[in-house]
Amino acid sequence: MLEDDITGEENFAEMFEAFSGGKREGLTIGEKVKGKVISIGRESVFLDTGTKVDGVVDLAELLDKNQEVTCKVGDILELYVVSSNGHEIRLSRGLSGHRDSNSDILNDAYRNAMPVDGKVKEECKGGFRVELMGKRAFCPISQIDIKYVEKPAEYVGETFPFVITEYEEDGKNIIVSRRTLLKKEQDEKKKIFMTTLTVGMEIQGTITKLMPFGAFVELTPGVEGMIHLSEMSWGRTEKAEDIFSVGDPVTVKILDIQAPKGGKDTKISLSLKHMSGDPWTDVTERYHVGDKIKGKVTRCVKFGVFVEIVPGLEGLVHISQMSYTKRVLRPEEEVEPGETVDGVINEIDPEKKRISLSIKDVEGDPWADIQEKYRPGQAVKGTLEKKEKFGYFVQLEPGVTGLLPSSAIAKASKPSDIEKLNNGDPVMVLVTNVDPRDRKISLSPTDLMEVEDWKQYSETPNKSMGSLGEKLQKALNRDK
Repeated sequence: MLEDDITGEENFAEMFEAFSGGKREGLTIGEKVKGKVISIGRESVFLDTGTKVDGVVDLAELLDKNQEVTCKVGDILELYVVSSNGHEIRLSRGLSGHRDSNSDILNDAYRNAMPVDGKVKEECKGGFRVELMGKRAFCPISQIDIKYVEKPAEYVGETFPFVITEYEEDGKNIIVSRRTLLKKEQDEKKKIFMTTLTVGMEIQGTITKLMPFGAFVELTPGVEGMIHLSEMSWGRTEKAEDIFSVGDPVTVKILDIQAPKGGKDTKISLSLKHMSGDPWTDVTERYHVGDKIKGKVTRCVKFGVFVEIVPGLEGLVHISQMSYTKRVLRPEEEVEPGETVDGVINEIDPEKKRISLSIKDVEGDPWADIQEKYRPGQAVKGTLEKKEKFGYFVQLEPGVTGLLPSSAIAKASKPSDIEKLNNGDPVMVLVTNVDPRDRKISLSPTDLMEVEDWKQYSETPNKSMGSLGEKLQKALNRDK
């Protein structure tokens, strides 16, 4: 009989447990719980909190600014336990309006980190005076918001949920923080947001800060990525300010996501230039050797200048390709950054991403038809360009310079007349030899050529005396 009684008691306990569904016996004041909305009444919303007694929250706490209900049956809400007894569990988004035993409630809220609604009454030194369930509290200005406060007056008169960070002297000294709650809420949203990010996805953001090395972009509150200078454009970017301003909206591509290390936030690398294609991909289809282009000089270096054909596509004009008409020693004396120049493509190497350009080939090579313009025995007026020990350089035209050797000058009838010439002075010379391959022209004084002609006639008896006489007479006249 005793055994039957024990068995019956056990069966009754099992039946009761099955009936109660294994629900919790109760909740503690200030505890944050999750509840499923099971009914929405005219003044209250009922939730299943996993306890034997349903939770109840005032409908007014779940209305938006337009007085519309912000939840529906089946939604899961996170609320705080305000009071609990065997018949009812009162829930709330935060403590507000509970006037009975305010000190005890605020002390419980402090110990359980439970939000309390407070109204910002006025500004004061270092922060704000806040009314908290009939008591005065202080909120430091750094704790009123998660962002930098530029206009404190905008917070006065507003009601916010606060968390009590200090509670002393039975409520005579209360310090509160709104930032703590905002940060916690932001962190929760941040975790959810981070699960949606993948490398390669395109995302919108806002420029928040410009630095010498790049620009920071806010992707969602609390989550920032950075666009390095090299990822802003396929072309050369010197400063982030050249492209962005703080507050600009921007659509970027995620290049990399690095997990946080040593307590630091997740590092997100972004790219703006990858929103468009790499200009080097089809460079050989769009450009060919011999094409004439127009570009902007981006920088000058000792060995030449870089010219941007299109953003991201730069070519190099070597110093030797800058001019046919003169010897260029310093590229910056010929062109300057920002200047637009014409050029000809000499070479394209898509693998090494190099393009060789020529500025001098735009106008053509003056040596191309040099043998047609200058022939041996032809008298030409030139300009003395430079004197050297071995001879004088004479410019015949821009880009074409010949050499008048010292040995030829010495054979002239009056070498001193030639030696007195200064750079820039005009001089008559005779072309003695043209070498287009080595780009050399040999010259001689005009009077020397006449003497050589006289010798030639004197050694050839079958030449007419009339021609010989004319040459001889000219030589005699010159000597006089």
